Amino acid sequence: MPSESSPRPYLALGDSVVFGFIDQAGYEYVNPENFIGFPDYVGRGLRLNDFDAGCPGETTGSFLSATAPDTGCRLFRSLVPLHVAYASTQSNYAMAFLANHPETRLVTIMLGANDVFLLQNACAGDPTCIANGLPQVLATVSADMAIILGEIRGAGYRGIIVSRTITRSTTAMSREPESRNC
Repeated sequence: MPSESSPRPYLALGDSVVFGFIDQAGYEYVNPENFIGFPDYVGRGLRLNDFDAGCPGETTGSFLSATAPDTGCRLFRSLVPLHVAYASTQSNYAMAFLANHPETRLVTIMLGANDVFLLQNACAGDPTCIANGLPQVLATVSADMAIILGEIRGAGYRGIIVSRTITRSTTAMSREPESRNC
C-alpha cells in the first residue's frame, strides 16, 4: 500500500495491465490488493513506493477525458476501488500527484490495447472493418500519447518516463523533455 510520506514515489498509469488482472475471482474483486500488476514488482525491485493509478478498461481517450469511451474503466471504478482513489480522470490525478510529489523518481504508462478493443467491438469482430479502422485508431493512440507525455513534462516532471503502447515502446532515459524511441 502506498505511503504518502515515501521519499521515493513511483507513479504507474494505464489500464488493466498496470492495475493487475484476476479472472472470475468473485468477492475478491472488491479488494484492490488482490490485483498484482507490474508496478508492484517494479516498485519492489527498484525500492520505490508505487502509486498505481491504473484502471481496467482505460483508453487513451478516457485517460484524458471523462466523456471519452472506455471499455469498462468507469464501470469498474463505480463498483470497486482502485489502488489509489481519484474522482476525475487519470490525467488529472497524474498532474496533481506530480505537483504534490516533486521527488517522483519514475513514471510508467501503458495504454492503447483498449482503444483497439473499442474498434473490435464497433466492428463486431469483422476483420475487414477492423483493418479499415485500425490506421485511425493507431493515429489517435499516438496523438493521445503525445498529449499525455506532453502534460507530464509540462507539469515539470523531468525524471524517467517509460511508456508502452500498442504502437511503440518509448523510454525517456534523459532528464530532458524529449523522449527517445527504443
